[in-house]
Amino acid sequence: MDHSGHGMMMDLPPFTLGRGLAWSADPFFLITCLLGLVLYVWGVVRLVRRGDAWPVGRTVAFVLGVLSILLVMCTGLNDYGMVMFSVHMVQHMVISMISPILLLLGAPVTLALRALPVAGRGRKGPRELLLMLLHSRYMRVVTHPMFTIPMFIASLYALYFTPIFDFLMSSATGHIVMMVHFLAVGLVFFWPIMGVDPGPHRPNHLMRMLELFAGMPFHAFFGIALMMATSPMVDTFLNPPASLGVDPLSDQNAAGGIAWAFSEVPSVLVLIALLFQWHASDQRQARRGDRAADRDGDKELQAYNAYLASLNTRGG
Repeated sequence: MDHSGHGMMMDLPPFTLGRGLAWSADPFFLITCLLGLVLYVWGVVRLVRRGDAWPVGRTVAFVLGVLSILLVMCTGLNDYGMVMFSVHMVQHMVISMISPILLLLGAPVTLALRALPVAGRGRKGPRELLLMLLHSRYMRVVTHPMFTIPMFIASLYALYFTPIFDFLMSSATGHIVMMVHFLAVGLVFFWPIMGVDPGPHRPNHLMRMLELFAGMPFHAFFGIALMMATSPMVDTFLNPPASLGVDPLSDQNAAGGIAWAFSEVPSVLVLIALLFQWHASDQRQARRGDRAADRDGDKELQAYNAYLASLNTRGG
């Protein structure tokens, strides 16, 4: 039984993955993820061979980010996501919120800038092109909060509450475009907030928290809207396979609960990461101040002591 031109097996046993189900790994995401892993590992190996350190935690975070994409796009979850709203919502939330956070914690841009060789004078290699992109007007626009926050919100409401969603879900290409869009929106939204890689916008830690919480409530409202709906809101999931025993409206309500829950979990993860970054930044500034004091013989303290002595003399 074909559904929307995908040619997938639709008589699926309820969540018994691997038996009676063709695991149709999306080739686009499979190739892209494997290529990303290879390039990242190449960069780490290049740094290590020349004696530079690279935090293990960053490598672990990036690998987990890639694996999260593979999990939702290259396993049986992708097949179920074509016929069940709740599973599709898991895909959407993971690839737009969990995967971007993990990938950004891996600092791939920083790794590329450190690992790529510098081109000769008058030439532009991959490193120089990457720097041009980072400093371009395009990047200043797409990473600005006035763009990222509305786009983050519109990706929910303009997609699911209009016929665009059913149109994209009607073909494999449309589904890939939609998921790539979710990933891209998540990356540009969380990039200035995470603040690991260099970028056009580097707000202070307080502004990063404000940007984070400016977008999250709309996710919660979207989830509540799906949970409280009394009729199906999209046509794609109106007729799930009978073997699943799924009621479309109940499945939609479950999808809303998933969207609501995911508005909370990433917020906590990002907030914890920001607090750690804030503390580390304060520690680095303190160490820089100590080194400066050692170099100049703590002239600032000596000047302050001289000021106090002058006040004491005037008082005498």
